[in-house]
This record gives sequence, structure tokens and C-alpha cells, in this order.
Amino acid sequence: MKKFLVVGGAGYICGVCVEKLIERGDAVVVLDHLGTGHRENVHPNAVFFQGEKGDSKLLDKIFDEHKIDTVLDFAGLIQVGESVKEPAKYFQNNFCQGISLLDSMRRNGVEKIIFSSTAAVFGNPKEVPITEAAERAPINPYGESKYFFEQAIKRYSEAYGLKYTIFRYFNACGASERSKEEHINESHLIPLIFQAVKGERPNIAVFGTDYETPDGTCLRDYIHVEDLISAHLSAIKYMDKSFRNEFNLGNGSGYSVREVIAAVEKITGKKVPVVYANRREGDPARLIASSKKAIKELGWVPKYPKIEQIIESAWKAEV
Repeated sequence: MKKFLVVGGAGYICGVCVEKLIERGDAVVVLDHLGTGHRENVHPNAVFFQGEKGDSKLLDKIFDEHKIDTVLDFAGLIQVGESVKEPAKYFQNNFCQGISLLDSMRRNGVEKIIFSSTAAVFGNPKEVPITEAAERAPINPYGESKYFFEQAIKRYSEAYGLKYTIFRYFNACGASERSKEEHINESHLIPLIFQAVKGERPNIAVFGTDYETPDGTCLRDYIHVEDLISAHLSAIKYMDKSFRNEFNLGNGSGYSVREVIAAVEKITGKKVPVVYANRREGDPARLIASSKKAIKELGWVPKYPKIEQIIESAWKAEV
């Protein structure tokens, strides 16, 4: 039995990871500051510490008390618009605190990390679908903060022998039996549409209808959270033989904002109230992944590739 430290384990995606690790018999320690996560999300069989991933004393305590095999770092701020207005907050949280985590791992002999990065490191990609070889050119502080930490991980690997897997997410969504998408300051499209459908907000805002896409709205690659986590579980085993890995995780096909709204209306049988607004600063037109590398090397195959499947699981968790 291996023991894992899941950083940000009270959140949505990481909560599913903890759930799946414990289901297969692993031991899990969760670290979360509960600023955006929820204490009730923490699996009852996990050991829980409340605190920041930049708290060196706390990290040293965790590593001293628990024989951690691998760190899974899901923690980070994720709102693009906020990052443009408050870049210092994002660089401090997503980059500087990450360095503290890496240093604590070094001091305590923990050699493996799986890091949750983002498609935002690619900015406005020149080619779609986006492969791992695509140029990193983030266009907002959120993407930059994640990209800087990716680079730090690679430098630590070269200098200190750190073993790593970097995953770049493309709009995780859907729900498992225990976890659904739920944020304190909700910014993700599908749960926002659900709020509008349930009357918890007056409407859903569509930011920009003049992008160079088939219907003028942004195209994104949506991936079910359980598919996302299945790749992490495969990576844990893969890292026994391959020490420096990076993978894009998506379904390889994109859906526009309008298509997602239409799919919600189909699944729920309810009309979505929509208002149209100007583009948000820092939003690229298309973000769609090529997951061929993950499929080839990890043997990973998404079980829920259709947007209707994703929305159906998410709506089931709502009602």
C-alpha cells in the first residue's frame, strides 16, 4: 500500500482523486487551506491537515509523520479574469507556494510529484488540437503562473532528480458519486448554467459572440472528472519506469458555449436564460487538446467523451 499527499484535496477534482485512491486501497493525506475547498469534501478515510501548501513547517511535519510516496498537487487559483486584475495573488499562490512545496519534498526525500497544470499555458494556440509540443505562450497571469511552476518542476528534476508528471487540463466537469463541481465563487460554465436553470441566478452570460469559431462563441474541450482522474491513477504506475512526463488531457473535440447551453437544455428539459456580453480579457478562442500521447503511453481512454454524458452526470448530482 502506497501513501499519497493530495494537496488541495478538499476541492472538486482532487476530491474525486482521493475517492478513487482510497477505493483501490491506498492511504491518503489531504492538505487544504479550505479557502475554496469544502471540509465535507474530504474523504472520511483520509488524514486531513488544514493549511497552505507554502507552509514549510506544516509540510515538514506531514512528511515527517507520514511516509509519502507521491505528491499530487491540485491546489491553485484558477479564475482567468481575477488573475488579470490581481496578478500578484496568482504568482504568490500558484508559483511561490509551489516552490515551498518542492523544497519541502527535497528536504524530506519525497521524489515524485504529479502536477495539475492547465491548457492556459498555451495561450492562443497556432494549431488545434493542441499537442504537448505546442508553444507555451500564456496570455494571462493564471496561465503564466502555472507555466512558471511547470518550468520550476523541470529544473528541479534536472538538478535534484525530481520525478514528475505534468497534466494540462481542458475544462474538467461532470460528477462522481461523491463529488460534484462546486466552487465558492463559481466561474465554470456548466455549474453556472445549472444555477440559471434552477433560478439561483437570473441568467447565464455569454462573453463574446464574434470569435473566429463556427457560432462565434469560444470553443473548449470538456473532460469528465472521472476520466481525468483515471489518467492520474495510470500515471502513478507509469512513473515507476518513466520519470519525466507531460500530457494534455481532453477529449480531442471542442464544444462552443452555445452548444453547451443547448446540451443543458436537452438534458434538463428547461430553457436557459442567456444574455450576451463583450469578450473577457485573456480568453482564447479555441482550446482543444490532442490526447494521443496519453492514450498511447498511459493506455488512457476517456469513458465519457460526449458533452451530453458529462452534463447528464453533473445534472444527476444536482437533483
